[in-house]
This record gives sequence, structure tokens and C-alpha cells, in this order.
Amino acid sequence: MITVEDVDFYIKGLFKFMLFGQELWITTTHVALLLLSIVLIVFMIVGHNVIKKADPMAKPKGLQNLLELFIQFIDNMTTGIMGKNAPRFRNWICAIFMFILFCNISGLFGFRPPTADYGVTLPLGLITFFLIQINGLKAKKMKHITELFKPSPILFPINLIGEVAVPLSLSLRLFGNIMSGTILLGLIYGLLPTAIKMGIPSVIHAYCDLFSGIIQVYVFSMLTMVYINQKISDE
Repeated sequence: MITVEDVDFYIKGLFKFMLFGQELWITTTHVALLLLSIVLIVFMIVGHNVIKKADPMAKPKGLQNLLELFIQFIDNMTTGIMGKNAPRFRNWICAIFMFILFCNISGLFGFRPPTADYGVTLPLGLITFFLIQINGLKAKKMKHITELFKPSPILFPINLIGEVAVPLSLSLRLFGNIMSGTILLGLIYGLLPTAIKMGIPSVIHAYCDLFSGIIQVYVFSMLTMVYINQKISDE
């Protein structure tokens, strides 16, 4: 008989160690992040060599064609949202887009998506928050701070909460969507009889890991650009 104990959400501590008197664990999330980072680095090195050796007069094909399509997509997306500010942030948007994309779709390859761990999505949200504040200060100096008191000083607490809520909303949205897919797949793999779950997981993977994963990458990247552009735009 299948029970709840058979459900596995792939949250496992692999080994523990002591640091400054605190007990710390290396988990499946750390391993997945390490492996995905290595894959990303190798992919970038190979892609760089392919582009570097490519004949500019020849028709692109294979990996070169894929890379050019992706770069064109990033260029169009950043330019469409950030306008003249796009060149300054194109590399960062490309980096987080690829990182989150690889994390989200890693479930297709048997990993527990690292973005199903709030310890991964919160730092991404905090990095975006600090980028917003730093670029806002650089662009508007003290006006960036005084805008919190507009249109009335009474609204300062609300405006401040709105600023602090940015990293929380970004991180929780990404975490919640990916974690819900992980839980759903864990329940299907753990509770359904083998005869029934033969074809169902592939459909759920296609939605949770691929479709929803790509949508969440786009939403996170788009909101990052919108928040930053609002702070540095002259309009």
C-alpha cells in the first residue's frame, strides 16, 4: 500500500559539517547548483569558441544559430523595456535569464530545481533590489531618497514598504511557482500506482518545468528591468 511516507520531494541533507560552532548541511540544492554552474560555464566557453571561429559571411547553423537567436531575443527584450538604458544592463539580464532558466528546467533531467529553494530565489531578489537602489542613487542622487516622501510625507511608510517589498515579491513569486510544481510531481511519483503514472509525469514536467519555468524566467527578468528603468529613467 502506498502511503505519504513514499512521497519524496528531493529535499535531502547529504552531509553535515561544523563552522564557527554551527551545524551546516550540504543539501541536494547545493549539489544541483554546483552542477548547473559547471554546465553553464562549459556551455559559455564552448559558445564563445564557436562564435569566435565562426565565418561572418557563412550562414549560421547548429550551436551558433541557437546562440545568435538567444542573443537577439535578449537584445530585443532589453531594448523594448529599457530603451536607451538597455546596453548597460544587457549582460546582467542575459546572465540571470540563463541561470534561472537552467535551474527551472533542471527537473527535466532528474534534479530538484534549485529555484524551488527560497535560499536561492531570495538572494536573486536581493541582488535586484540593490541594483535598483544603487542605480537610482547614481542617476538621481538625493532625489532618489526624497521621492519616498512624495506626493506627501505622510505616505513615506507606504512608499518605503513598497521598496522593501520588491525583493520579497520577486523571490516569492519565483519560489512559489517552482516549488508548487516540485510538490505536485513529488505527489504524483510517490502516491500514484505505477500503471497510472506512466504517462502523466511527462505532461506535468512539460508544464511545470518547461512552460511555467520559462514563463517565470521571463517575468523575473522583465520585472527586474522595469524596476531598474523606473529609477533611472528621465521620464
